[in-house]
Amino acid sequence: MSTSNTSPMDQKDFDPQEAANMRTERKDRISKTLAKRHRKEKTFRLAGLSAVVVGLFFVALLFGSILSKGLPAFWQASITVPVYFDPAVINAGPQPTQKTNESPAQYQTRYVEWQTQMGMVDWDALIVNGMIAKDPSLEAQRDYLNSIYTSSEAYRLRDMVFADPALIGQKKEMTFLADANVDVWMSGKIDRSLPDDQQQLDPETRKLVDNLQAKNILERKFNTNIFTNPDSRSSPATSGLAGAFMGSLFMMLIVILISIPIGVASAIYLEEFAPKNIWTDIIEVNINNLAAVPSIVFGLLGAAIFIGWMHLPLSAPVVGGLVLSLLTLPTVIITTRASLKAVPPSIRQAALGLGASKVQTVFHHVLPLALPGIMTGAIIGVAHALGETAPLLLIGMSAFVASIPATPLDQATALPVQIYLWQGNELRNFFEGRTAAAIIVLLALLIGLNSLAIWLRKKFEVRW
Repeated sequence: MSTSNTSPMDQKDFDPQEAANMRTERKDRISKTLAKRHRKEKTFRLAGLSAVVVGLFFVALLFGSILSKGLPAFWQASITVPVYFDPAVINAGPQPTQKTNESPAQYQTRYVEWQTQMGMVDWDALIVNGMIAKDPSLEAQRDYLNSIYTSSEAYRLRDMVFADPALIGQKKEMTFLADANVDVWMSGKIDRSLPDDQQQLDPETRKLVDNLQAKNILERKFNTNIFTNPDSRSSPATSGLAGAFMGSLFMMLIVILISIPIGVASAIYLEEFAPKNIWTDIIEVNINNLAAVPSIVFGLLGAAIFIGWMHLPLSAPVVGGLVLSLLTLPTVIITTRASLKAVPPSIRQAALGLGASKVQTVFHHVLPLALPGIMTGAIIGVAHALGETAPLLLIGMSAFVASIPATPLDQATALPVQIYLWQGNELRNFFEGRTAAAIIVLLALLIGLNSLAIWLRKKFEVRW
């Protein structure tokens, strides 16, 4: 016969209704707690989503503002006319050739005289005659026609004849860039209701521009000169990014050749071979601190060492590349060490267990598996260096350079510095759009480098 463990007293005190109320109260308490936790989770998710939306909104606002101002700058006012290289205007005679009984000095003297006469030719008359040939009604406004195109176009004709004297007597269809003020007037970047004393063009020229635009003689075309020309002060309409682009290219090549090998080698030694003691701890702390140092400090260091002590040329890509290498080095070391740490210790243990040496283990097993992260960090470091401006200003790369550098030792500027210079140009109506166009080019390069880093990581990534 079975007996119950519940005493008579417990059976007497047990109240089913009270137990049911307790269970109901417990369920209600749990339900309220769960509801509170769910509300907090929803609130957190909503806050995170709101932060993402706000961030994307401001990014879209930034890119929209840059694109709206920069894209029109790739189209510039220009005029296409038939140019007749009239021998009556180019009256300097044929290019001299050295005679049989003539010394080199005598020939050089005659050649310099010919060049001087060619420089005195009225090259503007050839362009003006071409405009009148396209529209004879412009003859009455001949005196204003040479203010339509930018001044450097006449020198372009001169250089063409210097390079090929056979052009004399020929006719050629050519496109000339309009003056910067004409481009501003055509693009509507200046208020046309302003009084004459506040306009950049005189009333006759403004009427002439409107007339030529109405006849489609003067029109906006895609301008490749922004990619092929260096900066210019005498002819703002022909200003381009070629000099700044080559300067940035030389600097990035120096960063790649110096910063990445040294940074990767340093990271491999510190992570895989260096003994763990107070000295390596000090080195690691200093590397982490250098990564947080403002970039302008590296500019001061570069100016003191590379220019003041080593006497390297001022405003040269070689100096900029060395400064940016110092700036990029901590980033490359930190990202490389993080990639090496991500390789499981079992890989090292298995290689050592099979008889591989420490060097073989690192270079044959660990390093190939860490390579995607190393390449990603290196490319991000280079992209960071490409967008730096402050250290370059301190080594003289903010100087005006009107030529395209041929070597890293030539004077040059960089894309971020060119943006800085154009932003402060006095012809603001014209260079505001050109500044935004330069930002678009720089952003395209940065996005391309970061996209390459993402692609490399996806391509070589190994999942454990």
